[in-house]
Amino acid sequence: MAREERDGGLAGDGPGGAPGGAFIEVDRVEKVFDVRKRTGFLRSERRRVRAVDALSFTVARGEMVGYIGPNGAGKSTTIKMLTGILTPTGGRLRVAGIDPARERTRLAQRIGVVFGQRTTLWWDLPLIDSYRLTHRMYRIPDARYRENLDRCVRLLELGDLLDVPVRQLSLGQRMRGDIAAALLHDPEVLYLDEPTIGLDVISKAKVREFLRELNAERGTTVLLTTHDLQDIEQLCSRVMVIDHGRMMYEGPLAGLHEAGESERTLVVDLERELPPIELPSARVVRVEGPRQWLAFPAGKSAAPLVARIAERYPLVDLSVREPDIEAVIARMYGRPGPGAAEGAPGGAPEGAEGAVSAGDAAEGAVS
Repeated sequence: MAREERDGGLAGDGPGGAPGGAFIEVDRVEKVFDVRKRTGFLRSERRRVRAVDALSFTVARGEMVGYIGPNGAGKSTTIKMLTGILTPTGGRLRVAGIDPARERTRLAQRIGVVFGQRTTLWWDLPLIDSYRLTHRMYRIPDARYRENLDRCVRLLELGDLLDVPVRQLSLGQRMRGDIAAALLHDPEVLYLDEPTIGLDVISKAKVREFLRELNAERGTTVLLTTHDLQDIEQLCSRVMVIDHGRMMYEGPLAGLHEAGESERTLVVDLERELPPIELPSARVVRVEGPRQWLAFPAGKSAAPLVARIAERYPLVDLSVREPDIEAVIARMYGRPGPGAAEGAPGGAPEGAEGAVSAGDAAEGAVS
């Protein structure tokens, strides 16, 4: 069933639902938590921690956007507000023209959520039973449920896993199962929080290829939070960096590398131990016997560097290591962001009033 048919027309949802317009709108949104800290026997003090601070951005319908930053920056708190699990302290939020906090149940029919740290599947049941329960919870028409299930099972290679209890699945298998569950009701926007965390190379490739096809064929809007820059490079046309609850960068990934002056690492194995390799476009940062580590700008291609080394040195093997996002952010800012409470991270702090775990957000998004 087409989305226009089941939603009764998207144009009525306001600007956020208009094709080609801002599907997700975040306008000067804030989230403040009250935190109590014990200071003595039966004594405590309260302080306010600003997890999200005057944050503004838009995401167009059908766009795939990376949403990244160091741990505790406020990424998951933002997603919880976008799903309606948390209510903003200030500012304005709209997803498809809907206020998530006020119309959470209505919005749940149009969004999908996947958290890498927690599963929305039923732990002791076979995978197929979780899908059947999702079918009933969302009241998905039978024909559309079968079509979406068959498609997810085929593309994510879940056929041999449908009768296996979720607790017996590997992390990669369970993650693919979670992604399928989030898509059975044909959501218009998919929130992915660390969807490839802990996955092996093959599982990561399967998940990325599936997401590319999903976006290309169905125009699903994707907001992706991850620490793996390869997820961003292979999937997203735009990246947003949040630090201490504030937007620090928005634009193409190449611009992020330039802003952070990040570097990739070329690991070179030579036939024998030699003096440090000398090239104008790279610098040797480490030498161990015949192995050398060369740093070069992340925005530059490794191909010319590899070609020069192959011409001048007895090369045995090499590999390229991508910069860690934590290192990129640390290089860009190097100090606590403004407005952050002393010693407090940007995300929802432990013990904060109203704080919700990632698992709660995932479960609540389909309630």
